[in-house]
Amino acid sequence: MKYIVTFFWAFAIGQAVCYLGGALQGGVYDFQLSTIISLAMGLLTILISTFVRSKQETSKKTMH
Repeated sequence: MKYIVTFFWAFAIGQAVCYLGGALQGGVYDFQLSTIISLAMGLLTILISTFVRSKQETSKKTMH
């Protein structure tokens, strides 16, 4: 479920950022490119969170 929520927010925030960035620079808004970039960043976020653990979480695993 957390992956679906991550992809949803990556999509929503990515669309807003691309729209505003294009509007501020006088460019055009491309929905398809914005979607690809947004979901790629969401996947990158999930991968980073999988491999990076907090010190507290790591110390709990070594104590057991």
